[in-house]
Amino acid sequence: MSDAKIFDELMMRRAIELARRGQGLVEPNPAVGAIVVDSSETILGEGWHQKYGGPHAEVHALDEAGTAARGATLYVTLEPCCHFGKTPPCSRAVIAAGIRRVVIAVRDPNPRVDGGGIEELRSAGLVVEVGILEQEAKRLVAPFINLITLHRPWFHAKWAMTLDGKIATRTGHSKWITNEASRAIVHQLRGRMDGILVGIGTALADNPALTARPKGSRIATRIVIDSYARLPVESQLAQTVSEAPVLVLTSANAPSDRCSRLREAGVEVLMIESDSNGKPDLNAVSREFGRRRFTNVLVEGGGQMLGAFFDNRLIDEVHTFIASKVIGGSDAHSPLAGRGLDSMTDCPSIDQPVVEMLGSDIYLHGQMIKH
Repeated sequence: MSDAKIFDELMMRRAIELARRGQGLVEPNPAVGAIVVDSSETILGEGWHQKYGGPHAEVHALDEAGTAARGATLYVTLEPCCHFGKTPPCSRAVIAAGIRRVVIAVRDPNPRVDGGGIEELRSAGLVVEVGILEQEAKRLVAPFINLITLHRPWFHAKWAMTLDGKIATRTGHSKWITNEASRAIVHQLRGRMDGILVGIGTALADNPALTARPKGSRIATRIVIDSYARLPVESQLAQTVSEAPVLVLTSANAPSDRCSRLREAGVEVLMIESDSNGKPDLNAVSREFGRRRFTNVLVEGGGQMLGAFFDNRLIDEVHTFIASKVIGGSDAHSPLAGRGLDSMTDCPSIDQPVVEMLGSDIYLHGQMIKH
């Protein structure tokens, strides 16, 4: 690998690090980072997309570089936009700044861009290179790509389990499997989500609040899949609607009086098309979330709900917390119920899993590779 290529990758890796600072703040837009570098390989300006509706990463980096940007190279994790949206086109700002060369990690799949920004830059005489650290950049903007191309959010599956793969004892007791450090990570995850989802079984058994403590960059809608609208108005969820919205997704089988009581308590109740078992169809659920422009949704359980998402091939990313404990018992609860798979050859795997030690707990996370 040439020295120039090594330097390009070094700068793009830095731009990806900058982009991550915007996660949870910019959705449904993508997290983007940018760096302006002169011919002597000196960084003149850095930027990232900091909030939805605000200036994009390229603008921040160009502003920091000022007039020194003329003749320099711009590294950016995603193709600069070429249309008017919340902000003017970044492609025009790049051209006006006098940038000579643009290095882009990944092309923008948004139909309003999709190569248009690259073409505009090249037409203006700029040298444009695409594909530096492309896979790393794609992982960064995968939720945005899902929303743009599949019209549904990126589903994060989270569970905490013992070494023998149990999420609760045979009696249903589960507090607490993991330690405080693991639970703190869960709250950080909640703080950058658009939605946090559980099944009615978990809502009834655990009476969770499903809020981020301390508050994160987003306030997630708390979602319960509840075919018969059984969520009690006395539940923590219903009692805290002033802190964060609550959405109950139910079926045509839900008694109208129960739905009315929940609505009177401030809970949004929405009937969703049912699957063959009379439960809200998860593909219809995902389309509804896409319509609401949810980008990231955390599925917290329990086993039946996680298993249903797995069976419908909707899990995009996994967050597993493994405690150094053993429960045992054939009737103890497992993370994924549902049908499961027939053959090991059908098993999805985790793409470049990250493993972290959190005291005595293990945190394994990564994006799912689906066959």
